[in-house]
Amino acid sequence: MINFDIRTTSTLALTVAMAACSSGGPSTSTAAAPAGDGPRIVQPGAPGQAGRTFSATELEQVEGVSYTDADVRFMQGMIPHHQQALEMTALVRRHAATEAVRQMGLRMEISQRDEIAMMSTWLRERGQPVEMSGMGAMHHQRMGMLSPEEMEQLANARGTEFDRLFLEGMIRHHLGALDMVTELFNTSGAAQESTVFKFAEEVDADQLMEIERMQALLDQIGR
Repeated sequence: MINFDIRTTSTLALTVAMAACSSGGPSTSTAAAPAGDGPRIVQPGAPGQAGRTFSATELEQVEGVSYTDADVRFMQGMIPHHQQALEMTALVRRHAATEAVRQMGLRMEISQRDEIAMMSTWLRERGQPVEMSGMGAMHHQRMGMLSPEEMEQLANARGTEFDRLFLEGMIRHHLGALDMVTELFNTSGAAQESTVFKFAEEVDADQLMEIERMQALLDQIGR
């Protein structure tokens, strides 16, 4: 079962902190910025830890240096995860029987290609390798990725059988991405850097929505 508690808690903490700032009321969970220092930005703390309030000038000093090793591993791990999704969607153009599956594959291809470029740039700008070392078959399996044998089976399928295998495989693939997001948010101090936090939140929302759509399509074509 996917654990949503930490994401819900993080979002609620951010909402409460922002409301306190906008109303001028005190917040006991954040460290206050100096008065009269212009707009303030609240950065949520790690689970069980207080958040921090930055002035606009202070934000410039911490921005770009608040990422963690867990953030780097998340970005590095998500790149091959997205790359396999592109291999799967490339097969859709040739083998899918259902127009809805073709359209879904096209949307995934565009979004995941753009996200790979973003993650690669993020890593390079921080002097981090784009490829994660030591990623083997077991690691891929934990990420919900298809094995080489499963990819071969998908490539050899046609028509409705292809659609079924693609949807089943991509649902599992998306669930693996959600597990990666959950692991990130459950890691103390991780996902505080603005780009990582925003991307992880988008992965969570987008892939949950796509899982629902794929499951509906799978139900339509039957098992």
